[in-house]
Amino acid sequence: MPHTEREELTPKESNQLLLPGGHPPMWNHMDSIGPIGLPHREGVPGCSQEGLPYPSNSSELPVSPQVLECLQQFKVTGTQLQQIQASLLDSMEQALGGQASPASAVRMLPTYVGSIPHGTEQGDFVVLELGATGASLRVLWVTLMGTGGHRMEPRSQEFVIPPEVMLGPGQQLFDFAAHCLSEFLDALPVGKQGLQLGFSFSFPCHQTGLDRSTLISWTKGFRCSGVEGHDVVQLLRDAIKRHGAYNIDVVAVVNDTVGTMMGCEPGVGPCEVGLVVDTGTNACYMEEARHVAVLDEDRGRVCVSVEWGSFGDDGVLGPMLTIFDHALDRESLNPGAQRFEKMIGGLYLGELVRLVLVHLAQRGVLFGGCTSPALLSRGSILLEHVAEMEDPWAGAARVHALLQDLGLNVGASDVELVQYVCAAVFTRAARLCAAALAAVLSRLQHSREQQILQIAVATGGRVFEQHPSFLSILQETVMLLTPECDVSFIPSVDGGGRGVAMVTAVAARLAAHRHLLEETLAPFQLNHEQLAAVQAQMREAMVKGLRGEASSLRMLPTYVRATPDGSERGDFLALDLGGTNFRVLLVRVTAEGVKITNQIYSIPENVAQGSGQQGILLNWTKGFSASDCEGQDIVCLLREAIGRRQAVELNVVAIVNDTVGTMMSCGYEDPRCEVGLIVGTGTNACYMEELRNVAAVAGDSGQMCINMEWGAFGDDGSLGLLRTCFDASVDQASINPGKQSFEKMISGMYLGEIVRHILLHLTSLGVLFRGQQTQRLQTRDIFKTKFLSEIESDSLALRQVRAILEDLGLSLTSDDALMVLEVCQAVSQRAAQLCGAGVAAVVEKIRENRGLEELTVSIGVDGTLYKLHPHFSSLVAATVRELAPRCVVTFLQSEDGSGKGAALVTAVACRLAQMARV
Repeated sequence: MPHTEREELTPKESNQLLLPGGHPPMWNHMDSIGPIGLPHREGVPGCSQEGLPYPSNSSELPVSPQVLECLQQFKVTGTQLQQIQASLLDSMEQALGGQASPASAVRMLPTYVGSIPHGTEQGDFVVLELGATGASLRVLWVTLMGTGGHRMEPRSQEFVIPPEVMLGPGQQLFDFAAHCLSEFLDALPVGKQGLQLGFSFSFPCHQTGLDRSTLISWTKGFRCSGVEGHDVVQLLRDAIKRHGAYNIDVVAVVNDTVGTMMGCEPGVGPCEVGLVVDTGTNACYMEEARHVAVLDEDRGRVCVSVEWGSFGDDGVLGPMLTIFDHALDRESLNPGAQRFEKMIGGLYLGELVRLVLVHLAQRGVLFGGCTSPALLSRGSILLEHVAEMEDPWAGAARVHALLQDLGLNVGASDVELVQYVCAAVFTRAARLCAAALAAVLSRLQHSREQQILQIAVATGGRVFEQHPSFLSILQETVMLLTPECDVSFIPSVDGGGRGVAMVTAVAARLAAHRHLLEETLAPFQLNHEQLAAVQAQMREAMVKGLRGEASSLRMLPTYVRATPDGSERGDFLALDLGGTNFRVLLVRVTAEGVKITNQIYSIPENVAQGSGQQGILLNWTKGFSASDCEGQDIVCLLREAIGRRQAVELNVVAIVNDTVGTMMSCGYEDPRCEVGLIVGTGTNACYMEELRNVAAVAGDSGQMCINMEWGAFGDDGSLGLLRTCFDASVDQASINPGKQSFEKMISGMYLGEIVRHILLHLTSLGVLFRGQQTQRLQTRDIFKTKFLSEIESDSLALRQVRAILEDLGLSLTSDDALMVLEVCQAVSQRAAQLCGAGVAAVVEKIRENRGLEELTVSIGVDGTLYKLHPHFSSLVAATVRELAPRCVVTFLQSEDGSGKGAALVTAVACRLAQMARV
């Protein structure tokens, strides 16, 4: 028999490999990671305790150093697997960050699939698969029935692609695909209806949209000219149009790996990783969009195709490559490329086994030292042959028959040795694949900052289907390489075909849900004209209120006639009554600044709701209901109480609300501060008005601070056009329906409730939470306004949304989290813009009062919403710049405005009184 030239193997050890009864467990060595063997099958004929195949008579079989050295080449140590995991992970992160070179180990290509299935998808879809199973093309008709619907098996037809088409002009290949598509549809009652098609194209591509994908390079034996560098979707569309038989819209282009992930049946948890080991191998997973540099997107997730078949093209796998890997690579269509795939993919495993068998035969170890023309022929041993020969259930007789079919003289010991060769090649492939998958899982666990990552991996491809032990070895290795990951493996349904249809269906669902979401949030998107109208209406209400005319703004004089000028000195006592506490502050104002000493007292419920003996109080809020106070002068009440104590001589100089206190507190630091703003549980504003414009107070010169009480703005119906049905629901459920209209669209007491009502509405439409209502979300005030600040925090991204909503008992997807974020943003943005429109009305009035071309003014601000929300303050400022371009406004955050501000009002009043006496 003829012999072929092969590289010589240099023995490293002179011991023998002994089969059952004396063989060392060389495949069970994982260095520091620990032992991993082939699947353990106790009591199964043809399988040793270590899981390696052996003859049923269990005889000892001495093996020469050449065999030992040959098979030892396929052993991958634990250290090497960890190195692959770390190296691949590093390559992934570089490629995601846009730092990778053109010759990068992996490409990390975004697929523009932004969501995994809901389970609610339904409809009829056509799928065209090209390249998923080598030299064949498959067309499928897939019907999805939605939640609880009867599952309908896809109809499909497979077409063999002639070799001349695989290697010929690209137009010929796509014309062949269009012809197969028409032939398949001709047998169905399709008629002239429009059809949505998902295109499974299983080659490395650069995708720029769900339906736009440029071929980077052919693999798997294809080498059609005129396709690389072109959009394969457009090439298919052109071919379908040339054929002209059916009205088909190519909605999405998907590789088989993404199809495998998307076709996974819903399990306990979401399936967010796809793994294919078929003719070739690849993986995909759902990555945080903010980590994918080429997308320039900071929200949501996107499926990324790892394209790990090219891992090792840069030489990193060098120490693990055998002489057989080098020989296979030289004889391939793409020498030097797809090195990792050539160690794992089903297209190559049979060829690796063939090369080893040829080598051992030529060394006189196998088949009596003879080869055969079939054994020497490239491609004579296929994946299915190797799977059968390695399978202990097949038995020695089947292995014997397969070898005889290759024209080989099979000796007594040959069957067992061939089984060991197959096991060695397959075990290495499974472990290498496991190390690569471990890199993906480590990436997910790190990026999601989860202590234990619970994840489902969808598996697909003929290697998994035909070689059950491949998955067992992969699982064991992954478990040892990523102990912080709880991984379940789920076989994909119908390969990638159903998954490609699912991608198309998900795209349709997302488009429909996006339309409903935008329609719901549209009333919250205020344009310039609407905001300018609010500004004008508030300006008109301010003027009417100052004149004493009917207005939704009370415009109450505070009798504060000046802001601090820095010359104030002395010791002042401030009393701060509010909420559940009462504060007493001693405020010392010196040339060096303001020093505050304070004591806090808890207010007993019997005092807060008892007798009022303790301006004129208009009405109690915040839980107070002390009797005999409303309509009374509370300063007189306080003076009388101090007189009754007779412990200290005090003069009550001023009474101040928190808005005025905020302005005065900031005014001490910045003399230009002439406006106070509160945006917290409630909202209000005050400002320095010209006294001549205040009808309720005598005098024409000087200024006076006006307490606007702007929370009631719009109670006359002037904000009617801006109120949504959600605002109406919140108002009707409040303790004061029809009142505080402006406040209910802006302040912290109400924004969470507005969001909750929107979420209920979107859930009823099926847009959120798969349409499943929960009792907790229907509970009033369950969605706190502080959640908006947390959800919209850039640093926390969507993890915070998920945590908050899961605490409320809501099961959500990443799509749900993204939509909840958008709802929160719409509500808080409207609130900030309305607030900004009100501020613009105030500063423009001050500018016009003084006849200035340009006003420079500062605003003192307090309130938890303003201070804690990550974007509220910047949105307010942007709106003011837009609506009051001739005002240069600086916003100053107040510290202790209610206490320090009250003392400073007193200090200013004393300064003015002293000046009057002089």
